[in-house]
Amino acid sequence: MAIISTRAALPQIKPAGLRRFHARLAAWYAAHGRHDLPWRKTADPYAIWISEVMLQQTQVSTVLARFYHPFLTRFPTVDALATAPREAVMKAWEGLGYYRRAGFLHAAAQQVASAPDATFPQAVDHLLALPGIGKNTAHAIAAFAYHQPVAILEANVKRIVARIFALRTPSDAELWAGAEALLDAQHPFDYNQSMMDLGSLICLPKNPLCTQCPASDICLGKTDPHAYPTPKAKKQTPVRELTIAVLEDANGKYFLEARDAQLLGGLYGFTQLADAGDIDALCQQMGVTPTHRAALGTVTHVYSHFKLIGQVEHIRTVQKMNGPHWHSRAEIAALPLSKVDHKTLALVENCHTAKKKIPKAGAKRRPR
Repeated sequence: MAIISTRAALPQIKPAGLRRFHARLAAWYAAHGRHDLPWRKTADPYAIWISEVMLQQTQVSTVLARFYHPFLTRFPTVDALATAPREAVMKAWEGLGYYRRAGFLHAAAQQVASAPDATFPQAVDHLLALPGIGKNTAHAIAAFAYHQPVAILEANVKRIVARIFALRTPSDAELWAGAEALLDAQHPFDYNQSMMDLGSLICLPKNPLCTQCPASDICLGKTDPHAYPTPKAKKQTPVRELTIAVLEDANGKYFLEARDAQLLGGLYGFTQLADAGDIDALCQQMGVTPTHRAALGTVTHVYSHFKLIGQVEHIRTVQKMNGPHWHSRAEIAALPLSKVDHKTLALVENCHTAKKKIPKAGAKRRPR
């Protein structure tokens, strides 16, 4: 196994202090650790890999409540994931966000399944060769599935390292060096799990519980923990305004595009236009003759780097449209959609429901 060191100049921790920290951390984890998390009760590298990818940018409670078990039930092995249609993988990921992760999972599974031995790799450098697996994920799989003596560096651990070594604006090299310097190489599984729990339960971003921390003896930043690392200035979230065109034919089928953009690649959705004035050109391009057009309202969604505001325009035609992009409501239910498109579809369905409730002209009302 090739392990690349990223040592950088850091304050030194005496061996006796490090051993004392390891012993206290182990005792704290034994008493307070989240031992019941399902990915901590398996040695299956595939299940551990799925959990690590799901937990990127996502809270543990969300992954547990809605995604981890259903995904593994649908795709219990690497081979099952590799041979599944891409649409099925994206549908199982629907709602979890950061959809490139699902695409990388699918591609990586296919790469593993097509290897001569078709087994999940153990060496860190082989793990890094898989699509979507970076250093932290590779180290996590190596430490948790194979008990290899490597450190991990997810968000909580970064904060702990920055505080222990009093690093205000640490580089990645400094953080990795700190993580490696603190590693308990004899117990990499429990140590790395305990560090994540320590960041989640004790070494909090705000109001850390320093008096309860097993690292208090060696922590150089405990007198002013909020300074390490220095909080980044919040940037104003940019806003993107656009028009969402919902085309519906005489059979109640909707036109959906297959997304190929980096943000929502692998999903399906309604056509997004820069301006409502582009709807006529869109209809002409598709051979659609509009017979009714209505503004249904606005949908909003906040992504990681911007806020989207979409004005929904509903365009109906008496034509019966054919082609692979026109889908019935039942077919749409099986397709992976983004939250914005689910919100758009809900607006359309609410409109249909409201119209059904309007009594026809001349209809007699039942006496109350």
